[in-house]
Amino acid sequence: MASSASEPAPAYGIHRMTPVRLVVGGPFGVGKTTFISTVSETEPLRTEERLTMAGVGTDHLRGPEPKATTTVLLDFGRITLADQGLILLLYGTPGQQRFRFLWDDLTGGALGAVVLVDTRDLASGFDAVSYFESSPVPFVIAVNEFDGAGRYTADEIHHALQLDPGVPVLLCDARHPASARHVLHALVRHSLTLARARARVPHAGPDRKAHR
Repeated sequence: MASSASEPAPAYGIHRMTPVRLVVGGPFGVGKTTFISTVSETEPLRTEERLTMAGVGTDHLRGPEPKATTTVLLDFGRITLADQGLILLLYGTPGQQRFRFLWDDLTGGALGAVVLVDTRDLASGFDAVSYFESSPVPFVIAVNEFDGAGRYTADEIHHALQLDPGVPVLLCDARHPASARHVLHALVRHSLTLARARARVPHAGPDRKAHR
């Protein structure tokens, strides 16, 4: 049966209340747990453990922001964008290198990814950027503007990270819900735009000359 003319059509061409997976990645201490906790409408799942001297030589124990814990599995949160017909399932990646094998599991089937970076140690984000550049998952860069950190334009960050022209860069504060939501909206738009563009590319059929 046709839908009522008075019923608003879901944005982005997605059926109402469609769950989609989004990944929040980045280096240790960049604010992934804060980002998900800030924006999640449910109590977020955290798998944090205290940093100890036992991790010296194995874990990266220092970052621009003092930190006593580290994510050892994942962070998980959920946010509903009712006006867009979407339920965003947010998976935060662990920052320590020894848990990097989990990234493939967390990004599998994801609509897109937010890669958080910190201008106080921008080089620490190169590894995460490289991971998603070699992945089929669309991503955006979100610059988490910590207090006291230098302020740069999106174009400056784009150039410093040597990103491909089509990768969006956004400035945000992971502590503020509106700022985090803005990043997620931008990621959804970017990911679905790319998905529609790929769908328009005609599939190359078999070479008929080969059968002559």
